[in-house]
Amino acid sequence: MRRLTAAMEDYLKAIYKLQQQAGSATTQALARLLKIKPASATNMLKKLVRLKLVRYSAYRGVQLTPAGEKMALEIIRHHRLLELYLRQALKMPLHKVHEEAERLEHALSEELEDLIAAALGDPTHDPHGDPIPTKDGHISQTRHPHLAEVPQGQKFLIVRVSDSNPELLRYLEELGLVPQAVVTVLSREPFGGPIWVKVNDRTHALGQEAAHHVFVRPVVEVTQRGTRRETRSGRR
Repeated sequence: MRRLTAAMEDYLKAIYKLQQQAGSATTQALARLLKIKPASATNMLKKLVRLKLVRYSAYRGVQLTPAGEKMALEIIRHHRLLELYLRQALKMPLHKVHEEAERLEHALSEELEDLIAAALGDPTHDPHGDPIPTKDGHISQTRHPHLAEVPQGQKFLIVRVSDSNPELLRYLEELGLVPQAVVTVLSREPFGGPIWVKVNDRTHALGQEAAHHVFVRPVVEVTQRGTRRETRSGRR
């Protein structure tokens, strides 16, 4: 198959994202996500159908073929490896790595991809906590609760922050709410008010919208007997 254009790769990546959310993608949803006109999305989808990278049904919408999914995961791997390299090696702020990786992902050669992966120790997650597809096209998706739905008084490890809004990501980074930080929900204001959280010995009032973009798992501690347990409020 001939080399795809950057626009084609963006479409495959967008379709993959929408499939993960809803099982399939529609022309309207693609247009909204890519910020283009529906007619432009329709024209591109026709090209991808001819390349046998997507299937289209009036009732099921747009879905990736196995070949299309493989190519989507390849470009996602490029993107997330680049994000991690920019963050770890070049110390780029977390809220800037996504946009920069968007520009670089289409030009990344397979040789450079392998060198970056090796230099980073064959990582499994990007700096936002999203899984990095493997070289052979596998990806491990795990659902984690967000801060707005976890119990009070328990320690949680931040495992992922959404990269959909750079300004929100900048705000979360300023508060220290980034992957691998430990956070505790202290209290919640009633009627949809803010959530009070503690991270890095600092207390912050976090709005509901921001809390929905921070995903966590219970902290695992080692007891005096050497066994592992998840911290629970008032019980083991």
